Amino acid sequence: MDVLFSIEALGTLASLIFLQAVLGFDNLLYISIESKRAPAEKQAMVRKAGIAIAVVLRLVLLFVIMQILASVVEPLFKLDNFAIAGEFNLKALIFLFGGGFIMYTAVKEINHLLSIDDLHHEAGGSQKSTFTVIALIVFMNLIFSFDSILSMLPLTGQFASDAFVSPQFILLAIAVVVSGVMMIVLADRVASFIEKNRMFEVLGLFILLIVGIMLLSEGGHIAHMSLFGYEIEAMAKSTFYFSVAVLFIVDIVQTRFQRKLEAKKKAEIADPATNAASTQEAYAKVGGVPHA
Repeated sequence: MDVLFSIEALGTLASLIFLQAVLGFDNLLYISIESKRAPAEKQAMVRKAGIAIAVVLRLVLLFVIMQILASVVEPLFKLDNFAIAGEFNLKALIFLFGGGFIMYTAVKEINHLLSIDDLHHEAGGSQKSTFTVIALIVFMNLIFSFDSILSMLPLTGQFASDAFVSPQFILLAIAVVVSGVMMIVLADRVASFIEKNRMFEVLGLFILLIVGIMLLSEGGHIAHMSLFGYEIEAMAKSTFYFSVAVLFIVDIVQTRFQRKLEAKKKAEIADPATNAASTQEAYAKVGGVPHA
């Protein structure tokens, strides 16, 4: 176990924690949005309980994956017809199902935002029981966990061993627990920020939509899947982060521009003389004559 205290192991642990923090962003976003479905007085508890339960199950999932890693990539069944073709294993099915579920959730919430009449009264959409919301948070956390665990394994390859509790597992378990604690600490702050800045809720939902697309493409790529003869290619992580950055920039620019338009409109309403002068100037430029 001395290997765990080596400089190499500590450097790997730091990389694992950083990777978990980056990959946990979309997970935290989903938790913040989904927790609003619970009764208002229980939302904070739902977030903390959901994450805590998910961390424990993530450790179990980590151990199971490390024991059955070979069977995860073993094809379960094949499809070969004009519409869909591919070799589907457990890893591909989890990504495909998880991606489809996230896309469904994002589209449903976007449609809800466009259809409601009272934003304050129905800010969280249709209410669900506390147990249901916690179960959904835990379920989606495990979907995200599967991706993050498989992404972390190559970083700890040099610490792999045949021991029942290997240094590889201990490093990964520490990273999972630390990232879980970070998510519990940040969950309320992210949810509060989204509640105070409702325009970012739309941004978050579109980020989740892209996450769903990324997971679907990853699952299709793993399964060597093709639709009507066109092979599915995995979306690169760099493409995902670039798309998210563009969404943030567009949202910031559009928000500032909208504030300028609102300020100008308020100024025109507050000063009718200036507004009348602007109207006269506009007619003069086009050679028209304003109505009396």
